[in-house]
Amino acid sequence: MIVSDFIADFLYKQGVNHVYEVIGGMITRLVDAVYRHGKIKLISVHHEQAAAFAADATGRLTGIPGIAMATSGPGATKLLTGMGSCYYDSVPAIFITGRVNRNEQKGERLTRQFGFQETDIVTMAKPITKAAWQVNDPDKVPELLHQAFILATSGRPGPVLLDIPMDVQGAEINDSMSFSLNKESLLTPPTDLIEDILNQLSLAKRPLILVGGGIHSANAVHLLRQFVDIVQVPVVNSLLAVDVLPYTNLLHTGLLGTYGNRWVNLIIERSDFLLVLGSRLDIRQTGADVDAFKGGRIIYHVDIEESEINNRLKGCIPVISHLHPLLSALIEAASNSSRMDRQEWLAEIKALRRQWPDTSETQNVKGMNPNVFMHELSRHSKQASVYVADVGNNQMWAAQSLELEPHQRFLTSGGIGAMGFALPSAVGAYFATGKPVVMIAGDGGMQLNIQELETVANHRLPVKMVVLNNKSLGMVRQFQQSYFKERYPSTYWGYSAPNFADVASAYKIENHTLADYKSLPLALEKMWENPRAPFLLQVLVDVSTNVYPKIAFGHPMTEMEPFAKPLDMEGT
Repeated sequence: MIVSDFIADFLYKQGVNHVYEVIGGMITRLVDAVYRHGKIKLISVHHEQAAAFAADATGRLTGIPGIAMATSGPGATKLLTGMGSCYYDSVPAIFITGRVNRNEQKGERLTRQFGFQETDIVTMAKPITKAAWQVNDPDKVPELLHQAFILATSGRPGPVLLDIPMDVQGAEINDSMSFSLNKESLLTPPTDLIEDILNQLSLAKRPLILVGGGIHSANAVHLLRQFVDIVQVPVVNSLLAVDVLPYTNLLHTGLLGTYGNRWVNLIIERSDFLLVLGSRLDIRQTGADVDAFKGGRIIYHVDIEESEINNRLKGCIPVISHLHPLLSALIEAASNSSRMDRQEWLAEIKALRRQWPDTSETQNVKGMNPNVFMHELSRHSKQASVYVADVGNNQMWAAQSLELEPHQRFLTSGGIGAMGFALPSAVGAYFATGKPVVMIAGDGGMQLNIQELETVANHRLPVKMVVLNNKSLGMVRQFQQSYFKERYPSTYWGYSAPNFADVASAYKIENHTLADYKSLPLALEKMWENPRAPFLLQVLVDVSTNVYPKIAFGHPMTEMEPFAKPLDMEGT
């Protein structure tokens, strides 16, 4: 068997159904092998970054590494942003790049480049992958591919890169080697720590569970839902955990942090106990005043990596554990206790939520209120399996106000915060689930990977694309309003956006432009008229519409704009 055929067969045996690629000279062998194999579908996108983001979505939704391939040189370098997205958000993915033939590599020569498009992608990728290997020995391919899948899916998941020269791809190897992906031995917490957590939880009057994206990496959402139902503790979520509890669950509380729901930040201040599950408690969750966030409350911080605990926020009780065994142990121990009564605390939260509704935070909105729109979008989009949000104001409005059903997922780019994430990730989300997807983007992010409208059109994917068009780069424009005396170069002055309905029409995608509330129900009904067809809904938003509430930088997280003003310029 030649190497490229082995790779195609190995990927299929690991449950890979799709490979995302932009073909180039140095991966023609690999693409041809996957095509001839016939059991994996090649999805030819139109930019390598899009291939990476589509693979990212696959890893998030299935737990099986998403696969993206690219040729050497510019093909490989354009994968880097997507690799970073997978690395920082703990997403399993395998990136395979083609490299020039071994006899065309510069080796020890003191030249910048020897072969055409020769680029050392391995060195570039090492800081943002769990491993990056140049594979010059054909016989090493089976072992390294096997290791790549183990690395990508074990511990804290992440991406792995294999850079394979063109001649290695065509080399003969012994295909009799057999590998199996052994079940990971999960880090488990000591029994006495489980008892401590539950004892402190029973003593707490105002306990909260704070959940981050690690809950998805651990494939433990179902366990979390079971646990909170037993202990009746309200759940607050980070940006990467918007979907951990359905909107209608009485214990679903909302988004915390810089752009969090105001009532959530207020209840964190009032809480006396926090159980943190799979969140690194970065500055966008705690605000800059970490002492105020810590307060006098007891905080148990659970993470698989010790380095993530007592990092910015000191004084937490560390629990080094995988979330799956931890929650299983908590469920077993808590099941023997009587159901806890949290009615007084839940009533307090409900009152704060009524006092500070998300739809009233932005005062004197001209035209469409994006938070109101998100609620309506949710009520009309129950057929969607996944919401994918881009980065910017659109992302925050979505995270603040979407009403998710039990079966719906929410994907966005967290750690690297990459604009242009939404459209290609929506493509990957559809192929991962086979069900309709709602994409939410701003005009800025939409333009960064707009070429993937052709992928949507070509495959007639049921991606419902919502573009909030405020004709500006709104999040940074709001930053300039706060800190640069309302000077708007590059975000509004000199920036431009097209009419996205016209762009969709050019791709023969049905579309509609929404400008006011009166036609909102009709527009959303039109979007879902054919659930299996693509649709683009352009929503016109006034350029002056800001995202509120927002922590006033330098203040405790309870003091939020527009009522409080920042003390200093935020640096992150």
